[in-house]
Amino acid sequence: MRLPLTCLSVLVVFSLNACRTPTAKVVAETAPAAPPQLYDWKGDEVSGPLKVRINLSEQKAQLFKGKENVGWTYVATGVSSRPTPTGSFSVLEKIADKSSNRFGVIVNADGDVINSDATNGVSKIPEGGKFVGAKMPHWMRLTSYGVGMHAGYIPHPGSTASHGCIRLPAYIAEKLYENAVLGTSVSIIP
Repeated sequence: MRLPLTCLSVLVVFSLNACRTPTAKVVAETAPAAPPQLYDWKGDEVSGPLKVRINLSEQKAQLFKGKENVGWTYVATGVSSRPTPTGSFSVLEKIADKSSNRFGVIVNADGDVINSDATNGVSKIPEGGKFVGAKMPHWMRLTSYGVGMHAGYIPHPGSTASHGCIRLPAYIAEKLYENAVLGTSVSIIP
């Protein structure tokens, strides 16, 4: 039995819509949001002294070489109970592979973490256990009391998260470390 052309057209359109519409809805409803871009760096081909301007309210840093803006990055600075200081600073020290001597974890004798937010000298260490300082790659010290810039986790871009230091995405921490010299200017504004 042959169907007239108009019936076939209706069947084809109905079939296509029936297949396409639910699939499109499922994809739109279940597709995860793309992660935010954490940084932009264009400084490899630009000469001049590095300068860093950190805006605490935005949780972003603007990066300059000479007067030219060569990029930006999200940062994670100090939470309200351990705020990042504001003002004009300069890089006082650089250590490529540093661990914190103040903040980290406590592990028991078996090496299991029993305190994931430990303060050295304050948090109790069980017999056979030890304090392990948090890794702070590409450390650039800004104060005499332990605040600096370094590679670190940025859990929620745009929000504070640290014990006072300025955490940077690993790639940007490495680029700043390569370009910073002792005395590099860093300004931190509220």
